[in-house]
Amino acid sequence: MAAPPPTKDQVLSLLAAANNHGDISVKTTSLKQAKDLLLSIDPSLAADLFPYLLELQSSHQPLVRKLLIQIIEEIGFRAVQHSPTLISSLLTFLRDTDATVVKQSIISGTNIFCACFEELILQFQQCGKVERWLEEIWMWMFKFKEAVFEIALEGGSVGIKLLALKFLEIFVLLFTSDISDSEKSATEGVRQAVNISWLVGSHPALDPMVLMTEANRTIGILLKLLQCAGNTPGCLTITVVNWINERL
Repeated sequence: MAAPPPTKDQVLSLLAAANNHGDISVKTTSLKQAKDLLLSIDPSLAADLFPYLLELQSSHQPLVRKLLIQIIEEIGFRAVQHSPTLISSLLTFLRDTDATVVKQSIISGTNIFCACFEELILQFQQCGKVERWLEEIWMWMFKFKEAVFEIALEGGSVGIKLLALKFLEIFVLLFTSDISDSEKSATEGVRQAVNISWLVGSHPALDPMVLMTEANRTIGILLKLLQCAGNTPGCLTITVVNWINERL
């Protein structure tokens, strides 16, 4: 006999435990179980529960906040009316006081950025238009991009800056039309399957000239980092030099 489908109350109970229980292992286990239920129930029902999920942004436990980011990445596109709200929370996490949370925000944000760009192109090529919810997510992802650019240029954790530089690299690859096969390998693991050369025509959210100009501006940011090499940790300088040399 098949098990009954999960209920809204079950998910709310797990989210409450993730938010309020004193034991960190109970918190994380409850949150993982809540995620599994959210993925298994009807998207319209799951959407009603997303605001409760986002209450965990204020959790005092960095591990809970990090796990929340991973969950947002996994379920962020399931209920389109709430997707922009879920994904916009990544900007808050970029300024988290815990480095592991910031790193996870950049990693998940990079993956979502690539997935959103791919979905934009596919929708536009197949339907000749882009749905409003996806345009709104793309708007938030460009705000995310600007925030990561700032992280790459400011002082702080070397590990965080390396992830920010990786995002800059992927950004350039997505919006450079003459990408080579060897360069495509740099984006493996982040769901990058298309780039701006796939786009036929133009859309307000996908103007090839604007996007390629942004890619060139990003290269300028990398060159600026080299000009400040005296104040930049050696591993960051080496990363930038190697990346630029591969494209000369």
